[in-house]
Amino acid sequence: MLVRNVSDTARWVAMYRAMETDRPDAIFRDPFARRLAGDRGAEILEAMPRGRATAWPMVVRTAVFDELILRAISRDGVDTILNLAAGLDARPYRLSLPPTLRWIDVDLPEILAYKQEIMANERPSCKLETVALDLVDIPARRAFFEKINNEGRHVMVVSEGLLVYLAPGDVRTLAIDLRSERTFEWWLFDLASIGVLEYAQKSWQKQMGGGTVMQFAPREGTQFFTSLGWWLSEFRLTMKDARRLHREMPMAWLFRPLIALEMRKPQEKSKWRTGTVLLQNPVTAVRESRVVSPT
Repeated sequence: MLVRNVSDTARWVAMYRAMETDRPDAIFRDPFARRLAGDRGAEILEAMPRGRATAWPMVVRTAVFDELILRAISRDGVDTILNLAAGLDARPYRLSLPPTLRWIDVDLPEILAYKQEIMANERPSCKLETVALDLVDIPARRAFFEKINNEGRHVMVVSEGLLVYLAPGDVRTLAIDLRSERTFEWWLFDLASIGVLEYAQKSWQKQMGGGTVMQFAPREGTQFFTSLGWWLSEFRLTMKDARRLHREMPMAWLFRPLIALEMRKPQEKSKWRTGTVLLQNPVTAVRESRVVSPT
């Protein structure tokens, strides 16, 4: 298999950040991305069908996550970032973050050890911690969440590129576990649509090994999470952000009428509502009167 495991997907996505960084008009810069991707990441990018042509949604996702994380810190008083399935995310090193911010990278031991080796001589801008944890180990996960909840005040959970690889039942349990922690005020993640999932499965699944099966794209969209008690603070449609950031897909103008028609459909009937989701924990929001309207 070209992509052997989830750690390989992190190397692959790091190459997209390296590609963007190399552009003179880059919308973000990640000077560590190419090192982190390594030869393996470059090999995957070149061998994956339409590998380079599909860089744009990953680049847009990275930029939008950057925006929302920085806004949460400056506007909403977030003092802890809990980064689930952190992979090769270098935000603690490349973003200008408060030195008092607590940033916790959580992932499998192999990928964390690899990143620590590559970044050994680099200095993060905040208080960075790493925690080796298999997120499908529910008892260990719950014990860890409880620990962070007891230590934290205003926590933002980030899970970039994670949910699509989980079964719906696993996402449901994770959503319930996160919502039950009183200091976990925000949850930021990307959400695939049925159409995007079908495209990815058709294009890439044959190249991807065990543990990298793309499977989560709920027909009901964000209602999957609001039905579990979360409040939807913001949904950022990838297509719209791509146009705003001047990173649309090749020949995007051909698809704009179709996409515009698709966006007028109810969420549960749309195949293309892929985007970035920001949820707010209602228990925390009501207790502290921290309800924030979408912008």
